[in-house]
Amino acid sequence: MNKICVLTMVLATAVSLSGCKTRTAGKSNENPDTTKTIFTRTGSVERFSPLLDDIIPPGELPEIIAEGFEWTEGPLWIPGLDILIFSDIPENSVFQWSETAGLKLYLKPAGYTDTISRGGETGSNGLLLDKQGRLILCQHGDRRIARMDAPIDNPGPQYITLVDNWQGKRLNSPNDAVFNSQGDLFFTDPPYGMEHWFEDPKRELKFTGVYKLTAAGTLILLTDKMTAPNGIGLSPDETRLYVANSGMGDQAFWMEFGIKKDGSLDNGRMFHQPSGEKKAETGAPDGLKVRKDGIIFATGPGGVWIFSPNGEHLGTVKTGQATSNCTLDTEGRYLYMTADMYVMRIRLK
Repeated sequence: MNKICVLTMVLATAVSLSGCKTRTAGKSNENPDTTKTIFTRTGSVERFSPLLDDIIPPGELPEIIAEGFEWTEGPLWIPGLDILIFSDIPENSVFQWSETAGLKLYLKPAGYTDTISRGGETGSNGLLLDKQGRLILCQHGDRRIARMDAPIDNPGPQYITLVDNWQGKRLNSPNDAVFNSQGDLFFTDPPYGMEHWFEDPKRELKFTGVYKLTAAGTLILLTDKMTAPNGIGLSPDETRLYVANSGMGDQAFWMEFGIKKDGSLDNGRMFHQPSGEKKAETGAPDGLKVRKDGIIFATGPGGVWIFSPNGEHLGTVKTGQATSNCTLDTEGRYLYMTADMYVMRIRLK
């Protein structure tokens, strides 16, 4: 999501903790070190069910693989290239990392292409690939979803707009997205990329929607009832849609919607809500990733929560940071996590 002071969010209504980042003494504001790869074990794994041992082997811990960013988001594994790319939203950049070559800049500007200076979180957020293997970006600053008009292995900041308005009114700032097998794109549209969030005078839509952009290019509003929709994912059989609501207090939870035969959503149910004790930890529901077997990795208070398909909380990867999003590599060997100024991973079974 993005980087805003915690005190500001305490005063806001239905806004997210999960992207909240305050500048910490000792953190570098310069470009991250692109000359080395680091592997620093950190954090812990909180286990609530023996089923977690079949997902994360006992004894495994998260490790830091890159650091020195402003606020990391939108991790995406690129098959074939064996690289991880991810957004640094305040820096309007996408970086790439590989185990062999380390870290380097992948794309800039990534989310805001205008020449008029503005504040707020301008970069890209969620990143994903379409059926043709082209890079799709949720662009906060440009308030749209766009496709990079350059090869994935030779990136360049040229973009084609896929969607930027609902019934003639500009979107807020698309945050996260997922494709189904038919090429339909589901995405969330909170205002976290706008300078003043919910109170921004440039907002044209007075709701925060969950949408579907069909493969044919038709935009459908699926629901406008969520206060702060954020991370989004589909069940393996594509009959259920999971959406994180990244508000505060009782507005922090994960929703599950049934997808009807006509493509619309049912009224949904609360999939899981953190308890009072868990809510006090750093972060709130944000990005999520659904594995092929239905296991859900969802960033939330304390790190990455791991759920069974029926909503049982199996355990949590404790990163020690406000954790924004996560993804898997092609073989599912590692869970990669974007957490504040870090990129982390943990080995899976």
